[in-house]
Amino acid sequence: MCNSNCCSNEEIVYYQEARVGRLAPQFEMEAILADGSTGVVSLAENMEAGKWTVLYFYPLDFTFVCPTEIKALSAQQAKFEELNAAVIAVSTDSTFSHAAWRNHPSLGTIHHPMAADLNHEVSEAYGVLIPEEGIALRGLFIINPEGVLLHSTINSNDVGRNVEEVIRTLEAFQAVSEGKVVPCGWHPGEALLTIK
Repeated sequence: MCNSNCCSNEEIVYYQEARVGRLAPQFEMEAILADGSTGVVSLAENMEAGKWTVLYFYPLDFTFVCPTEIKALSAQQAKFEELNAAVIAVSTDSTFSHAAWRNHPSLGTIHHPMAADLNHEVSEAYGVLIPEEGIALRGLFIINPEGVLLHSTINSNDVGRNVEEVIRTLEAFQAVSEGKVVPCGWHPGEALLTIK
């Protein structure tokens, strides 16, 4: 990664800090994949495949609020696939911890990768790391196929996120066409606003 001070005008600039409207920080992490095997997930892979990325962070495996979110996001896997979006869960736990948790009856079947940010670099780049605890806040980021970060939300760890709102927000960004913007409370199928 480089910052704006080290690249020429012709080079793509990847920021080391997540900022809406700019290219998202690149990442590559070891993960437990949807089929339960160990592999690697990366933003570059999603970009090459022309996919949107829904990257979400949670504090720790084997906790209380986290499984409610993970199961809810996993339950919407078919919808995310329909929207050409790859969902990736991230915590600072190891893949061994992820694998053990995926096999625990309380979590059930998970249909998206669970990545291990052991060195905390990705959590830090996306502004969700709690350094003194070594865990992440509940951050969620929507990145388009060109690698631009379009949406960012960060909750404290006591409050889970709303998966229906994640999907609505993803669909809103996908619905925007040239000269169109999305009004407050928009739902798929409703009219967009034209900028005059």
